Amino acid sequence: MITSPTIGIIVFPGSNCEQDVAWACEHLGINYRYLWHGERDLCGVDAVVLPGGFSYGDYLRCGAVARFSPVMEEVIAFAGEGRPVLGICNGFQILTEAHLLDGALLRNKELKFICREVPLRVEAQCDWLEAPAGAVLWLPINHNEGNFVCDTETLEQLREHEQVILRYCAPDGSNIDIAPNGALDNIAGICNKRRNVFGLMPHPERVVDPAVGGTDGLHFFLKFACHLDVATA
Repeated sequence: MITSPTIGIIVFPGSNCEQDVAWACEHLGINYRYLWHGERDLCGVDAVVLPGGFSYGDYLRCGAVARFSPVMEEVIAFAGEGRPVLGICNGFQILTEAHLLDGALLRNKELKFICREVPLRVEAQCDWLEAPAGAVLWLPINHNEGNFVCDTETLEQLREHEQVILRYCAPDGSNIDIAPNGALDNIAGICNKRRNVFGLMPHPERVVDPAVGGTDGLHFFLKFACHLDVATA
C-alpha cells in the first residue's frame, strides 16, 4: 500500500487560505495537518506550506512579523535539510522576509488590490512544480503586494541558476512587459538554489478541480498525491 506524504499547513493569526490548501490536499488524497504558528515541532510532516492571507494583519510589512513566529525557526531548519517548503502569496512574502528566498514583494504598481485569473509561463522546474518549461498555466491572483523586486546582482543570479519558475505572460505565452502588479522581469514565482523552497504570488490551490474553474493548480501538488486517478479524472 502506497502511503501519501503528509503536508503541514502553517496557520498564522490572519491566515485565510489554509482551508483552500487543505481542500486541495483532500481532493488529491494527500494527508495534511495544520501547524499553529507557535509550534516548534515539524515531526511527522514531509513538506510544509505557508498559505495566503494577512499574517499578523500585515503590520510593518507583509510577512515581517510572521517571520519571527516560533514555527519559522523550524521551517528554516526544515528547508536547510533540503525538504520541500511552499509559500503561496502571503507565504511567499514570509519566505522573503525570512531570507529563504531572495528579493521582496512591494505594493502593486497601481496601488490597487488585484483579484483575477492570469496566464503564467513555466520557466523551470523545482520540487513543487514539474510542468514542462514553456507551458502556460492559468492561475488566480489575489494580492495587494505582489510587486517582486530585487537588485541587479540578485536578478542576474536568479536567471543564471534558473530560479525563476513562473513569469507573468501573454495568453499565447509570449514574454512582454505584462506583470499586472509591476513585478520585475515579470516574475511571479521563484525558488532557492537548492530548488526545495518555492514561493509564488498566484494561488494554485484554488484550481485543482474543474468544478471551481480549472485544474492547472494540479501541477503544484501531484508529486505529493497518491491517488492520481482523482487528479486526472
